[in-house]
Amino acid sequence: MSGNRNNVIGGFARAALFVLCLGVVLLADLLTGDALTRRLGIEPRALNGLDGMLFAPVLHGDLGHYLSNAMPLIVLLGLLFANSNYKPWRSLGIVWLLGGLGTWLIGRPGSIHIGASIVIFGLVAFLIVASLVLRSWRSAVVSMVVLFFYGGIFLGVLPPLLNSSMAENVSWEGHLSGTIAGVIAACRIRRG
Repeated sequence: MSGNRNNVIGGFARAALFVLCLGVVLLADLLTGDALTRRLGIEPRALNGLDGMLFAPVLHGDLGHYLSNAMPLIVLLGLLFANSNYKPWRSLGIVWLLGGLGTWLIGRPGSIHIGASIVIFGLVAFLIVASLVLRSWRSAVVSMVVLFFYGGIFLGVLPPLLNSSMAENVSWEGHLSGTIAGVIAACRIRRG
């Protein structure tokens, strides 16, 4: 039982450290006049915006944007890293890269997409679908908790035309791409 406790503590410690690093990146971006955001955000269908697949999730527009993503990221990453059956590094990589690629493919032209919400939406979808793939009590409990606390965010995958509460500057394309990437990652945890 102590091994499980160590996995949980270690998972949440990794998640908190990652979110702290995002705060350092935000500070650097603010001090450089948003130079990182302009250079490293996802610019849809522009070759020079393709590197945003790697960097967009660590960039945030302001402190409010960062803070709104911080707690969900700590919780969801903590849950991901607490269970080795989730193949956490591989699954996170799939969510991160496919979510970014999807945003690059379907994002609004002339826009720059940033923020960890690509990963957040992907992790919510992953943790819910993973319980169906793994068929374990532990993943089922995690899935129920995640669905209860974060299931409502799936309204954020709808464009403003279908979701009147969606602000114009919010990347529903990133939310949708992250969600799809999370489902794909969950379907792949049984393989290799």
